[in-house]
Order: sequence, then structure tokens, then C-alpha cells
Amino acid sequence: MITHQYIDRRTRQVRDEQLPGDRIIGALYSPFLENASWLTRIASSRRLSAGLARVAFDSSLGRHAAGAFRFLKNSGIDFSECLDSGAELNTARTIFERQIRYWDCRPMPAAESIVVCAADARVTVASLRETSIVFLKEKVFDFAELLNRTGRSWSEFFARGDFALFRLTPDKYHYVHAPVSGLVLDVYRLGQAHHSCNPTAVVSGISPHSKNCRVVTILDTDVDGGSRVGLVAIVEVVALMVGQIVQCYSREKYADPEEVKPGLFLRRGQPKSLFRPGSSSVICFFQPNRVNFWDDLLSNRFRADVSSRMSLGLGESIVETDVAVRSPLALRQSNDAANQRSDLWRR
Repeated sequence: MITHQYIDRRTRQVRDEQLPGDRIIGALYSPFLENASWLTRIASSRRLSAGLARVAFDSSLGRHAAGAFRFLKNSGIDFSECLDSGAELNTARTIFERQIRYWDCRPMPAAESIVVCAADARVTVASLRETSIVFLKEKVFDFAELLNRTGRSWSEFFARGDFALFRLTPDKYHYVHAPVSGLVLDVYRLGQAHHSCNPTAVVSGISPHSKNCRVVTILDTDVDGGSRVGLVAIVEVVALMVGQIVQCYSREKYADPEEVKPGLFLRRGQPKSLFRPGSSSVICFFQPNRVNFWDDLLSNRFRADVSSRMSLGLGESIVETDVAVRSPLALRQSNDAANQRSDLWRR
């Protein structure tokens, strides 16, 4: 298998990524099996995904044979960050769903003009205006299919806008935090599949982010106390062995979690949801001319010295940066015309 590399934002070093189940996923999404699509359909079914998750994350068999517990224990997780003690984190599931002292170990910039990262993840930032990433848009996700549902189309508000794609690996902290402050306008679920979001599966052309089960949350940030970056879409996407996205917004640390519903105000940097369990993705969409992504995230994406399966498979330079939740993602633009356009949804 081809090595997949990313850039560590903190150290600026190029790292090799260990992709669990890599050979199996590579076989399932191989072009040699394109005539055996039934096998891929079975592999991406909700029932099989849930069964694999139970074996890997809950059963004693998973702990000793499947290797999920051993993998997580050996993946470099800093257990000193966790609220629970090491003795309490004694299964793959408890490690996966761990809570951390994010208020201490994931500092957030004070300036409200800064949009923050939604997760501990490998991130790619790009624009829907770029003709050079047409393969990214068509293979990684179908933009309209990703957001649209019967009766309401939000994609028109984000056309030619910007997006950040966060890929969470199994060892990551799996809470999603609000990247901006804003009022929830809409929350809805789409999709049925549980395809892998391993880079090999992504570049195979199945558009897993547009097919998998996902939760779409639309925020209006041009309100009192909001981040003033227009409408923002947060799309949480399940993957293989991720059976559930729990909406559990907390105003203070992890206290009194509540379901995310229209009318709820989300504060930037606070926990919004939790993936159970596996690896998964979050995509944040922004309206045109409302944010500027951080310089290092943009420059890293085009690094030619990094061996990325995304770059090799898509024919474009797509290099991920490993980021911490609540760290800077983008800076708010000052644009009166954009502010007026973002009001159109109310009419």
C-alpha cells in the first residue's frame, strides 16, 4: 500500500499515518472489484457496520483479537488530558468516547473574528470556486447531494463558497465543537450508508460523504452574539463502524448536554456532538467572501514533498494538516455586500 502522509501543524513536520484495516479497505474499494458492487454495499450497510463496531469496541474478542483496544492504547493518545482516569478508560469504546479538559488543553483564540477548528482531525481547506479541484468536488463529495433534502435546498447559499473537510482518525478525541457562534436555523439527517472515509475509499469515486448517514446543521452567525460570518453549514458524516452521531451541546464544559434544535444558540468552541465510535468526518461550509482560511492550512495543501493518497488518487495537490479542535481555522472578512447577501434566506 502507498504511504499516506500529512503535516503536523504543531511541529510542521511530515508524518506517516497508520491506517487501521488498510488492506481490507483497499480491497473493498479497489477498481478490480468494480463489478462486485454488491460486496461494497454489504460492507457499507448499517447492520454490518454496527456489528463490526460491537466486536471491535465492546466485546472481549475485540479487545484481544480485533486489536482496536491495542491500537488505541499504542496510538500516542495523551491520557493526562482526559477527565476519566486510566483505570476507567479500559475498553476501546471508553477511550474513543473520552472527554478531555479542552478548556485547558485545547486553548481557543479570544478574538471573535476567528473561526476555529471543529475537531481534532486532519483537515483540508478549499473553495468551491476553484476549477482546479473539480475532482475533489466530484469524488470526495457531491455538493448538492451532500446538503439538499426534499423540501429545502441550502446548497444555493453556499455555492462558490469555501469549505473545510475534517477527517477524524480512530485515535482522535471524537467530540465535535462549534466552529462559530450562531443561531441554529435547521437540523436534519440524510443518507443511509456507512462507507469507510479512509483516503483509499475516498479517491475510489464513491463519494462517501454524500452517501453516508450524516447530520446537517445550518447556523446563522449574523445575529446578536454571533461570529458575523454569514450562514455556516456543519455536516457530520459517519463512517465504517460509526453507528451514531449524538447531538449533545453543552454551554459549560460537558454539563447539561442538550439536543441541537432550531432556535438553539451555539457558542464558539463548545461541544456540539459526539461520534460513536470508529472514524468519521466533519465538513464546514461557508458563504462566499466571508472567511479567509489560515495561511499555513492553505500552503500545506499544495506541498509537493508530501506523499498523500488524496493527491495521487485525485490528480490534484490535496495534503492534510493535523489540527487541534478550537485552534484557528479562518479569519472573518469584513464585507458589507456579503452581509446583505446572507440575509436573503429570510425573505
